[in-house]
Amino acid sequence: MVPEPGDTLAGSFTGRLSGEMARLFVAVWPPPEVVAVLSSLDRPAVPGVRWSAPEQWMVKVRPLGHVDDRVVPPLVEVLEAELDGAPAAGCVLGPATRRLGGQWLGAPVAGLEELAAVVFEATGELVPVTHPQPFQADVVLARGRVPRRLAGRPVSASWTAHSVALVADRSAPGNARYEDLAVIPLGA
Repeated sequence: MVPEPGDTLAGSFTGRLSGEMARLFVAVWPPPEVVAVLSSLDRPAVPGVRWSAPEQWMVKVRPLGHVDDRVVPPLVEVLEAELDGAPAAGCVLGPATRRLGGQWLGAPVAGLEELAAVVFEATGELVPVTHPQPFQADVVLARGRVPRRLAGRPVSASWTAHSVALVADRSAPGNARYEDLAVIPLGA
């Protein structure tokens, strides 16, 4: 089940708070028209490069790392409280793909800086930032040994993010799977 904006699955965790860990992040999902733009990009076969599937294309506002499932309900509560009344975010994809550390190929996204600052501040007490870095938002298109020649491809789209999600990575090797644990509306 994928929750709609305003829904929360936090209550469903009360029966299974076992101390299990999941990799979590706060993210914005691009709408279908932006996914279509990204899908139109050439994805050549390159040794050592794994292309991401469209269901993996999100913009991580805050990576949280591996988090104990007992922290999920308070994370949802603090995100709902801090983002209550927050404006929708105008997102701009592009202007071109870029290499990120030589290990990723991304399409940059502007417009989420203020949202990210609020999310980082709101969640920092529950999940401390262990590797502070300047915020940069991207949709990750490929992973692995990304050659320089894949960067610089024009890509352009824009949309308004009307929600942010707390996402759990439930992936297994060769099977990417993400679960929205909560979807918090923006601009309400």
